[in-house]
Amino acid sequence: MDWFSTLLEVIDLRSFSNLWFWIALAVLWSTASHWVIGVPYDMVHRAARNGGQTQQDLEDLVRIYCNRILYIAGVSGLWILGFGCAVMTSLLLLGFVYGVEFAQAVFLMGFPMCIVGLMSLNTARIIQDRDLEGADLRSRLFRHRFQVQILGMISIFVTSLWGMYQNLNLSAWG
Repeated sequence: MDWFSTLLEVIDLRSFSNLWFWIALAVLWSTASHWVIGVPYDMVHRAARNGGQTQQDLEDLVRIYCNRILYIAGVSGLWILGFGCAVMTSLLLLGFVYGVEFAQAVFLMGFPMCIVGLMSLNTARIIQDRDLEGADLRSRLFRHRFQVQILGMISIFVTSLWGMYQNLNLSAWG
């Protein structure tokens, strides 16, 4: 039974006092700000610096990802929206009405990612509708990344405030 108690210590459902939660949160936002609608952001910088074939590769990759995002949204967007709203509502109720800390943590990570998904869908639609290329495309990708980073900072701030509140609240009663 010693290995079982060790396993439960590593996989602790008290998320806000667990180092793994904060590592996962940092990796989540780092990844979200690096992959702009599926395109690695360093490729945008390389295209601005080098131009030519690198710019053409960026435009091709953006076109592929925009078409993919818009196709998925067109085919199953309502199902994804309905399922996502059901999951987020369940997490919201479990976490903040019934007090399940793990659900609070997953909600505080998942809800902003839903917003990032909607922002990516909007950016893909703008890129396709305006047929952006060159400097205009790079500017739009930069703007999208900046908005994701601002959302990430707000999300991390709110999550850390809520996590500190939970930890102080539990330590006061425990």
